[in-house]
Amino acid sequence: MASLSPRPPTPSVPAALAVSYVVLRVLVVLNWIYGGIVFVILANMFVTPLWQMIALGIPSAAVSDPLIWGMRLVPALGLVGVPLNFIVLSRLLAIVRTVRTGDPFVAENAARLQAIAYAVLGQQLLQFIIGTIARSVTPLRISPFSTAGWLAVVLLFVLARVFAEGTRMRDELEGTV
Repeated sequence: MASLSPRPPTPSVPAALAVSYVVLRVLVVLNWIYGGIVFVILANMFVTPLWQMIALGIPSAAVSDPLIWGMRLVPALGLVGVPLNFIVLSRLLAIVRTVRTGDPFVAENAARLQAIAYAVLGQQLLQFIIGTIARSVTPLRISPFSTAGWLAVVLLFVLARVFAEGTRMRDELEGTV
């Protein structure tokens, strides 16, 4: 009869938190790089709109004023997404820091989760607006609605409330001991 070998060890939570922290820091940098690239695209849409259209594979005969203005509006709105992404990433970094110290159920994390929820709500509204603009000026059929994104907004607001209640209950419990 063969002996059963023990299961391989699972990665520890502190290692996962360290990786999460590094990934979030990298994403903050990439978010700012993304913002720079979108800014360059937006600037080029004002300087050389026809060249941009040709680079996108749109024949010059199909270029119209509504298309050009739509293609200018999309990166302009994309720039609005950069600070929204920063809000999400920076608040997540702060939450990871509190988890690493062993005290995640603090009032600040409830507020951070609520800020994240509002930022994700803003991202969903931006996605809807950008998708609507894209549908109106191009033949592309881009869906302006994301069910998963809107569910994430609801989940984040609920989670923020759970953190607030958990913090309140913990504070009450500490007061009775």
